[in-house]
Amino acid sequence: MKNILLLTLFSLFAITGFSQTSTHKAENEGWLLKIDEAYAQSKKTGKPIMANFTGSDWCGWCKRLTASVFSKDEFKTWAKDNVVLLELDFPRRSKLPEDLRAQNAQLQQAFQVRGYPTVWVFNLDKDEESGQFKIGALGKTGYRPSAKEFITDVEKIMANGQ
Repeated sequence: MKNILLLTLFSLFAITGFSQTSTHKAENEGWLLKIDEAYAQSKKTGKPIMANFTGSDWCGWCKRLTASVFSKDEFKTWAKDNVVLLELDFPRRSKLPEDLRAQNAQLQQAFQVRGYPTVWVFNLDKDEESGQFKIGALGKTGYRPSAKEFITDVEKIMANGQ
C-alpha cells in the first residue's frame, strides 16, 4: 500500500506566475528555486521533486549537509538520474526576492517544516480546473553525514512511496 500524504496548496498557484527579476541563484549548483520550474521538469522527466528547506547563510547543520552531501560528486550523479532538485531557502543575512520568499513560506507551511535542514521528497500534480498544486508527499529526511547515507535514506523514501 502506498503511504502518500496528499496536501493541497490553496494559495500556491497564485505565486507561480511571478517572474524572476533578480539574479538570485541557488546555494548549490543544479538546484532550482521556483516550484513551477521544478513541476515542469518533474512532469517532463517523471522524477519526484526533492526539496531542501535550508537556512543557507546561518544554519550550521544546513552548511554541513551541503559540505558532506550536496557538494559531492556521488550525490550530484545520483540526483541527476533520480530527482528534480528544489532549494527553498530562508536566509537571514541576505534577502530573497519577494516572490521566492512568499513561495518558500507557503511551502514551509504546507509541509509543516519546523527545523532546518528538512528535505522532502514528493510528487506534484496540478489541477487544471482550479490551478492548484496537489502534493503527494513521499517522505522527509534531514542531515546525514555522508552522501551514501543520504542517498540510501532518500531511496527508501522513494521506494516506500511508489
